[in-house]
Amino acid sequence: MPNPLTSLIQRFTNPAPVVAVLRLQGVISSGGGLGRAGLNLADLAAVIEAAFGIKRVRAVALAINSPGGSPVQSALIAGRIRQLAAEKKVSVYAFAEDVAASGGYWLATAADEIYADPSSIVGSIGVISSSFGFTGLMQRIGVERRMHTAGQKKSFLDPFSPEREEDVERLKSLQRELHGNFRAEVERRRAGKLKGGEELFTGEFWTGARALELGLVDGLGDLRSVMRAKFGEKVRLRRVGARQSWLRRRLGLASLGQGLADGLVGAAEERAHWARFGL
Repeated sequence: MPNPLTSLIQRFTNPAPVVAVLRLQGVISSGGGLGRAGLNLADLAAVIEAAFGIKRVRAVALAINSPGGSPVQSALIAGRIRQLAAEKKVSVYAFAEDVAASGGYWLATAADEIYADPSSIVGSIGVISSSFGFTGLMQRIGVERRMHTAGQKKSFLDPFSPEREEDVERLKSLQRELHGNFRAEVERRRAGKLKGGEELFTGEFWTGARALELGLVDGLGDLRSVMRAKFGEKVRLRRVGARQSWLRRRLGLASLGQGLADGLVGAAEERAHWARFGL
């Protein structure tokens, strides 16, 4: 029978390794909305700091389930993770769940190693912009658009005015620049690992199994199994995250003040992000 005193001494002299688990789930956006849980640096900064601040933490594991969103917030979140990883000298591992695509994959590149399930959706290294045009509807219902600007470029892609060729070209120019930034970050973080050439940067996405062949991920496996393989059977997985009440999580009460219509439109946009990957 094990000696309780000996077991207690071993716990203090040879403590089990700790891995902080940081869950990154949802569309990446500058702010949330009604019933939504978006990802942005303002909300995640304290949580990321807490993950790297755990005493004797051996690694931080990112559990990612995101179809992407804001390229700026993607870069800011990934950048903060890399800054703290370098300061604390802590390894980072990313695990794609259902989807780590577009900005979601950008987050994954903050890790030293990326893992996925064979059926995960990975990739979509590109930039997309979508909107609506209401000019035909306004004519049918007899609504007149009145808009006055100081600065001829101020009415860029106004949804209530006919689309202008010069606006479209300007948008495409911006997208090319953003795409270039995204590509450069992927190539920098995955240097020497990528095998797909130009195919990787077309906006295409793949299963986790195919992503492994292309060098977008380092292996196949789930968070618990990989962390136990790396740090031993006794590794402690400590989840770090902001606490919210059940009612707030279910109804998004924190954002009711933004207005019901705004929340519903935002929810539709969020649904569209996931739908692009069949989810």
